[in-house]
Amino acid sequence: MEVAIVFMFLFAVIFGIFYLFYSTRNKERLALIEKGVDAKIFMAGERKKRSTLTGRVIVLNLSLLLMGIGLGVFFALLLNTYTELDEEGIYPAMIFFMGGLGLFIGFNLTKKIDDD
Repeated sequence: MEVAIVFMFLFAVIFGIFYLFYSTRNKERLALIEKGVDAKIFMAGERKKRSTLTGRVIVLNLSLLLMGIGLGVFFALLLNTYTELDEEGIYPAMIFFMGGLGLFIGFNLTKKIDDD
């Protein structure tokens, strides 16, 4: 019974967020149209260009994160095999370190893409 309540609450929160987003966006657009602002700002041409760039950035960061996690597991396995370090501490440490390094590299590459 408690699980059903949690899922209903989760659905209500997600629905509320989307409802507020779309209703606020609609009110903002109507206010801009009433003031006589050109409707070209609502066109999807520029938005499509930005969305493809955003998709590429997400894929780049996700791929670097997953590669970092894989390298973290590999390095932790090497350290565990050839040293006397504690297995319970070295695996999470290397996974988080290499995953963070991958995200940092992705951030720097994203800045270079945005500058171009």
